[in-house]
Amino acid sequence: MSMTILIAPSGFKESLSANEVADCIGAGVLRAIPDAIILKAPMVDGGEGFTQALVAATGGSLHAATVTGPVGEPVKSFFGFLGGRGPRTAVIEMAAAAGLRLVPRERRDPCLTTSYGVGELIARALDAGAQRILLGCGDSGINDGGAGMAQALGVRLLDADGADLGRGGAALAQLQRIDMSGRDRRLDRVRIDAAVNWHNMLLGPRGVARVFGPQKGATPAQVELLDSALERYATAITAATGLHVGTAPGAGASGGLGAAVLGLLGGALHPRYEIVMTYLEIDSLVAQADLVITAEGSLDGQTPFGKVPAEVALHAKAAGLPVIALAGTIGKGAIANFDHGIDAFASILTRPCSLEEAIENARKLLTHAAEDAARMINVGIRLGTPPALIALPEEGSSSWF
Repeated sequence: MSMTILIAPSGFKESLSANEVADCIGAGVLRAIPDAIILKAPMVDGGEGFTQALVAATGGSLHAATVTGPVGEPVKSFFGFLGGRGPRTAVIEMAAAAGLRLVPRERRDPCLTTSYGVGELIARALDAGAQRILLGCGDSGINDGGAGMAQALGVRLLDADGADLGRGGAALAQLQRIDMSGRDRRLDRVRIDAAVNWHNMLLGPRGVARVFGPQKGATPAQVELLDSALERYATAITAATGLHVGTAPGAGASGGLGAAVLGLLGGALHPRYEIVMTYLEIDSLVAQADLVITAEGSLDGQTPFGKVPAEVALHAKAAGLPVIALAGTIGKGAIANFDHGIDAFASILTRPCSLEEAIENARKLLTHAAEDAARMINVGIRLGTPPALIALPEEGSSSWF
């Protein structure tokens, strides 16, 4: 009897989309198990691919737009509208206007990058008649607390002299007060639901600047500057609106964008899979499968905190299915994933190589790794043991996706 394998991966940042990852894994599996029945459920977490996935799932439409990119230069972007009945719902992924992929490596300075283009996308969606906005938060290249997004929608951030602040997270160190009088009035009539990583806080020991700032190019000194600036920002939001965003769950999502959605736009924050799973019916596919393979660019101790492999494993385990995870690299603390539904994992890297080389060869590496995993599954089947027997690689490699 043929084995049915569900492939439910995330994308590999700056390299392969979730659809491309699923295709590579499927091709590798079929090399080793030609009669396998392959089901694919490319997963999105609010980052890149969020808009296309929800639009495709509902038969909606995509719309092109040019907006201000994270380094202040125009970028080609897009937003979508869901199909079907109900309020006219726009879908926006912040990564399409302020994603890390849009920040050239030599210009990765989270003190300067801005979310201004995200606000422009929201304005375009409102121009097109949006009654509700689904905002995906993930894969960001900014650390400005969503200040730029709010500025694009008429919120004024003022210094001690009453002058408007410039863009970027570091500018918030000069923030004196927030003026909401020019805020786009249409925001009062639209419902905004943001899909966020519920574990990301704006401030505190695990505040967004401290946890993610270094990943976006921040030096230790810049991390301290950004954290202090965001504290000032949170205080100003409270003074202007009465809302406390500093430790609100999800407020630190996407460089603090969640804080502005909650505190300045009047939106609501939701655990991202609460929204995603409404439109991507993974449970119906899990019910048909014998085994689940998931994947992400880096598997480490952070994966159980709202990352795709852990969420997929949660759904698979509810159906009693074994789960294998493939990753670009295996990082510190990855062993914790065994306690969160992942039965085995492996890196697709077979030898040390540069980031550039790994990205260039990602398709081939992933396809070969999937083939290797499938051959291990074949061995397990022949031995009469569960199929999730893959050698555990050493921990400690750094993420390159």
